[in-house]
Amino acid sequence: MNALPLPAVLDARRFRDVLGHFPTSVVAITTATPDRCPHGMIVGTFTSVSLEPPLVSFLADRSSSTLATIRQTGRFCANALAGNQEPLSRRMSTRSGADRFEGLEWQPSPLGNPVLDGIVAWVDCTVVQIVEIGDHHLVVGRVSELKIESVRTPLLFFRGGYGDYLASATLLMDRLVGWW
Repeated sequence: MNALPLPAVLDARRFRDVLGHFPTSVVAITTATPDRCPHGMIVGTFTSVSLEPPLVSFLADRSSSTLATIRQTGRFCANALAGNQEPLSRRMSTRSGADRFEGLEWQPSPLGNPVLDGIVAWVDCTVVQIVEIGDHHLVVGRVSELKIESVRTPLLFFRGGYGDYLASATLLMDRLVGWW
């Protein structure tokens, strides 16, 4: 068997640019301390892992203060943001700690995690495992409860920008037909 050549050292900007061509969902991962102080962060890496048992996962930067709270509480809720929630995503990506929730409407999930108003769906989980991988941590959770909240289209991130599924598909069709 022939040995495969070692990969060339990748330029970080090129790596980021190419991977930006893979569309991702925009998910707010939330948790709350026992005194109901909410914490949250935005991820583009939420995915299902297993049906039996029902497991999901996401990646969090190792310096995330929300990840530290998730480690303490042992639980989190994944909130699939709707296409009109780009401002919420930007807010939760840039503000720190509980400031991210100032003035936001939310209800506690069965496990006590924030379920944000206006989202598409949510998945409530208990932490099963956290694994350090590179500059991130892979968080695996066992699904405790989940619910579809609305028929809105989801918020997506693609090529460094936000959009929703229907708007992106319509724009593409308009370009293919020559209307735009």
